[in-house]
Amino acid sequence: PIVLLTDDIANRDLSRQDGLIAFSLKEYISTFNRPELLDRLVLKEESFDLEKDLGKRKEIIFPEHVSVSEVQRGIKSGKYLQGTFQASRENYLEANVFVQDSEKYNQLFVQGYRNLNRSVHDDVVAVEILPEQEWAIPFSLVIDDKDDDQGDLVIEQEETGLVVQGISSKRTPSCRVVAIIKRNWRQYCGILQQSLPGAKFHLFLPHERRIPKVRIESRQAEELKNSRVMVQIDHWPRSSRYPHGHFIKTLGKLGDKETENEVILAENDILHHEFPEAVLDCLPKLPWTITEEDLVNRIDLRDFCIVSIDPPGCTDIDDALHCRLLENGNYECGVHIADVTHFVRPNTALDLEARERGTTVYLTDRRIDMLPVLLSGNLCSLRGGEERFAFSVRWEITNDAKIVNTIFHKSIIKSKSAMTYEQAQTIKDDSGMNDEIALSLRRLHSIAAQLRQKRLDRGALVLESSEVRFQLDTETHDPLSVVNKELRETNWLVEEFMLLANISVAEKIYELFPDCACLRKHPAPPISNFDPLVKAAETKGFQVKANTGKELADSLDGAVLCAHPYFNTMLRMLATRCMMQAVYFCSGFESDMKSFEHYGLATPIYTHFTSPIRRYADILVHRLLAAGINADATFPDLLNKRVLQQICNNLNYRHRMAQYAARASVDLHTQLFFKNMNTDEDGYVFAVRKNALQILLPRYGLETTLFLRDKDGKSNGEFNEEVKFENNKKNIYVCFERENR
Repeated sequence: PIVLLTDDIANRDLSRQDGLIAFSLKEYISTFNRPELLDRLVLKEESFDLEKDLGKRKEIIFPEHVSVSEVQRGIKSGKYLQGTFQASRENYLEANVFVQDSEKYNQLFVQGYRNLNRSVHDDVVAVEILPEQEWAIPFSLVIDDKDDDQGDLVIEQEETGLVVQGISSKRTPSCRVVAIIKRNWRQYCGILQQSLPGAKFHLFLPHERRIPKVRIESRQAEELKNSRVMVQIDHWPRSSRYPHGHFIKTLGKLGDKETENEVILAENDILHHEFPEAVLDCLPKLPWTITEEDLVNRIDLRDFCIVSIDPPGCTDIDDALHCRLLENGNYECGVHIADVTHFVRPNTALDLEARERGTTVYLTDRRIDMLPVLLSGNLCSLRGGEERFAFSVRWEITNDAKIVNTIFHKSIIKSKSAMTYEQAQTIKDDSGMNDEIALSLRRLHSIAAQLRQKRLDRGALVLESSEVRFQLDTETHDPLSVVNKELRETNWLVEEFMLLANISVAEKIYELFPDCACLRKHPAPPISNFDPLVKAAETKGFQVKANTGKELADSLDGAVLCAHPYFNTMLRMLATRCMMQAVYFCSGFESDMKSFEHYGLATPIYTHFTSPIRRYADILVHRLLAAGINADATFPDLLNKRVLQQICNNLNYRHRMAQYAARASVDLHTQLFFKNMNTDEDGYVFAVRKNALQILLPRYGLETTLFLRDKDGKSNGEFNEEVKFENNKKNIYVCFERENR
């Protein structure tokens, strides 16, 4: 029989009167006795009885969102502003809105449930600036959405008009959300919060701290206990403290390594599917050989002493270097980059796939390639002793590191050696080795040291992060040991020449294509971003100035405590967190070249040219440079600034997600390493809040928040007075004893 499925009640009733078999979707699925199918239905407002399903729990009445037409009028008149909502990681009752098209405000602060008004991280919202006397002070409390006791206390204070003590007395320009312009909801990973036996509705705890809990209906809560699940938000009623959603699928058991890896990939929107057949069909057939036709418009550098220097185990070798003495006493230094665009032709399936992926993603136990491994690990990789196509930048440089001239060309090279940083350092330092490779490395080092000093003199920043490296079991890929990444002279030797190549290419492509150059900028942070850094330095008697990058660099250089050498490292880590995000952009959309600046590197113009195997931005730059020097043909999309900016927007997103995934992978493997293991390690107090300490364990690159708890385990313990901490564990224990006596 024919069955009509409709959620239109009137239509369903009429159909039944005409003798048709008609069901609502929920009624129909209920006939299958498959509870997991019912769980996948959208949770509708009318199916949720607040009193019946939640008892007497207090709910919040949010302000009504204004209409679309009123938002449009308000934005046009200046009453409202539009921006992207970014929830706080430390306090779910606070957020920032990054404002579009406002000369006065780049960023506005939002505090309190009603002002947040059902916004979710990454939503595009309309906001109204509050009167200055209502501007808020950021809370000194660390408040987690998972902590109902702390959250309920703050909400109660908000309702009664009490003020929660802030980090400082300084008020921040604040606003309230009046409407949601665009929801950017996605599917979220997490777990179900434990509910009362027989409960129909359950709270879902997202893995991402900036996402609120989600109320879902589930008939399989017992089966889903201790499992990672995926949930979709459907709507957020005015009368509900939490948004409503529905169950999507189970990912696996909580704590299982494969499950947790799947969570990392899903949460960070990492494209990790197998390469489609259409993409693989674009690859060259093996055996691949170099033909005479391939050598047209290429300079043969196979006799040059070219070497690559990379981390151990690196198979996608993007770059190689050389340095030779010229007859006039100057040096010729060269950076040779894999010529990926020879294989990845514009608008092919291979090109479009790489464009969408945007970047290779490096996790602790795996690599998710932007390009198929035939290219990334073989034909494009500048492996030692093998002939490869390259895109070369060569400089004539004086003894004191002044650049005489620069040339760009396609080439063919044959690397003499693919070394690790450690191997290159050993060769450079061994006075008994004086072969061509050793001499080349020493010349490169001498010039790189001078280039680095000039860059630092201009105000380039040396920042820190807590990076670690794991030794993994060869079979299970479980972590066996963890060490801090060691940086040698050869690390910054390579870095300086890659920076020089990127800057040289940026200048060239902007000269050739001023309206459609793909560049990378790093905006100077607002001075208010440095408040935590300034305050931290003052605790030890140092003054940090940050009006310019040069002032900041000099301040950080001077903030050294001989008795506590790690203090300066912590300041630099804190400075890193004050920075803005570096982004790709099309030059045609910036009217002032001053906006091209890269704050961190202290250079007026910059791009990415040196890693085309793992970054699509570099492929764009290679194509622009090749077209400009007549080494390759151009095509319409390459010189279309609107298309280029759209690509840049995707690359910025993919690059950011890849960074988040890499950090999450390190965190996962750190937790796996500590599983069933007890150890004593020195930790440093990174920040002190009213109810928590942020602790850093440098050896493991681990940062965590320790909440103050009372004897019942509730997180309402607080420091009653300002406490100064020394960098050792003993004082932390003493403070806990004082508060919980």
